[in-house]
Amino acid sequence: MRLKEKYNKEVVPEMMKKFGYKNLMAVPKIEKIVVNTGFGKLIAGKTSEEQKKIYSLILDDLALICAQRPILTKAKKSIAGFKIREGMPIGAANTLRGRKMYDFLERVICIALPRFRDFRGIDMKSFDKEGNPTIAIKEHIVFPEVSPEKAKTIFGFEITVVTTAKTREEGIELLRLLGLPIKHG
Repeated sequence: MRLKEKYNKEVVPEMMKKFGYKNLMAVPKIEKIVVNTGFGKLIAGKTSEEQKKIYSLILDDLALICAQRPILTKAKKSIAGFKIREGMPIGAANTLRGRKMYDFLERVICIALPRFRDFRGIDMKSFDKEGNPTIAIKEHIVFPEVSPEKAKTIFGFEITVVTTAKTREEGIELLRLLGLPIKHG
């Protein structure tokens, strides 16, 4: 069953029963998924040609993983200690909504997370006060879209799932019912 169908058929009735919502529209839903990465250590001390090559590889891999081209994020101010100048590309971000968002979350739950070493579930510390988790992916090659043999640079990124939940408990319960493995305790 697809994630959107599961949300409509199983999660909404369960959430209405558990939290006592009177209206379908009051049930929290996933608003967007933000995928972001920083180039930092990968491009530090490299020439501008090497930097362009590295971040174009990262953008290509992120585009494969998210099925959408990410945007380059640029430094807002110069920091001499980190060898960063204002306007220099320092990361990439992708905001997924709608069908792409559900497809991506389904791939994260069913394919990427089970491929982690010693994965026992998402820690409760990963959730903010609204119940939105931020999941750190250490190696982007856990996604099947990226071939580990062809990957020249291995990078990590963060996935933040933004929900419309008002409390932490509602957000955690919504994601648990959708199938996100959450570590208890």
